[in-house]
Amino acid sequence: MIRRLDLRSGLPSNLGAVVPRAPMDVEHALDVVKPIVTDVAKRGEPAVLDHGERLDGIRPAHLRVPASAIADSLANLDPDVRRALEVAIERVRCVHADQVRPEHTTEVVPGGTVTMRWIPVDRVGLYVPGGQAVYPSSVVMNVVPAQIAGVGSLAVASPPQAEFGGLPHPTILAACALLGIDEVYAAGGAQAIALFAYGAPLNDGTVCRPVDLVTGPGNIWVTAAKRLLKGKIGIDSEAGPTEIAVLADDTADAAVVAADLISQAEHDVIAASVLVTTSAKLASDVAAALEVQVAATKHSMRIREALGGTQSAIILVDSIRDGLTVVNAYAAEHLEIHTKDPRAVAMRVRNAGAIFVGPWAPVSLGDYAAGSNHVLPTGGCACHSSGLGVATFLRGVNLIEYDRAALADVADHVVTLAGAEDLPAHASAITVRFDQ
Repeated sequence: MIRRLDLRSGLPSNLGAVVPRAPMDVEHALDVVKPIVTDVAKRGEPAVLDHGERLDGIRPAHLRVPASAIADSLANLDPDVRRALEVAIERVRCVHADQVRPEHTTEVVPGGTVTMRWIPVDRVGLYVPGGQAVYPSSVVMNVVPAQIAGVGSLAVASPPQAEFGGLPHPTILAACALLGIDEVYAAGGAQAIALFAYGAPLNDGTVCRPVDLVTGPGNIWVTAAKRLLKGKIGIDSEAGPTEIAVLADDTADAAVVAADLISQAEHDVIAASVLVTTSAKLASDVAAALEVQVAATKHSMRIREALGGTQSAIILVDSIRDGLTVVNAYAAEHLEIHTKDPRAVAMRVRNAGAIFVGPWAPVSLGDYAAGSNHVLPTGGCACHSSGLGVATFLRGVNLIEYDRAALADVADHVVTLAGAEDLPAHASAITVRFDQ
């Protein structure tokens, strides 16, 4: 079901090209989404509805979800699901509250200070995917840090569902209600991102105002639209297929490792599940456990295809040191550590979206209720990007305050550097103050 890659004879120099990776041709997708985005920019709501009907086979009566539908979804929510969401919200708030950045003033010289202010983005569009699964947890992960950051205006978009009369899934609407979000749009795909970017008057008499930033995961069409519109709007990241890497030695439990690989493969047929291990016995035991567990799980066909794809593998290495080299080159969205002294090993990891330490911290915990955020960099981007957090919704702005004496103290240096760059007007902007 899952291929093996034996690197015990030595790690190749082109390790980044050797580790498994799901194919994702965003450039090709750009050609598909560009006409959609252009049409939404030109025609607004009718274009969003037309493309949604063409692509998804459903045309909601109204693009904006009525407040009554949001309230009804919460009223009809299963009490156990409601309590689980409330616990998730509490824990995500607890963790993200500590991410708030305080204003700080640095006195460079007497009379000369620089203050770093952290100002929230004014308006944010939060995308919550539909498709093969329902993701109320993504509502929590996007909304909570934005609220803590102090974002003044939040809107959510999620694809309309035929079985729910053209509304987004009621559990997603219920999560919005729990978080106090009343601006929700029944729109998915590239057309939803374009709606956020350009805004539009709506047939119910309201207006969807353009946003400054769009966050949230989505499929390749959402990713392509975010890439196309980057610059007009800010984006959190270009999310690719979900992925898990597990670094394990001979102390790992094969059944647990297999279950965790399966949990991510459940998302999509192009989801990636990678085990990096020093133990040939564990590799064999995990492969055997996968056969048993996949056969017994609900989405076995989807999972089997994901595990059998080129993006998934069991990789054998000589040592934990080599294993760390491999997982750092892979830069997984989710990385689990199942080794002796797992925290010490985890502290040696440089590239990962989130690190799950030991057998009692599975990725599923982080997906819902660890308190961490599950919107994480994919496709190797964890080597340069962070997951979603309060900082995503903040802008650092410097406030520079110098008095006459402080400017005079450094004026000659500024004039000298302006001359070195052949920008005499820059120098004049300094000297004119003292000539007067």
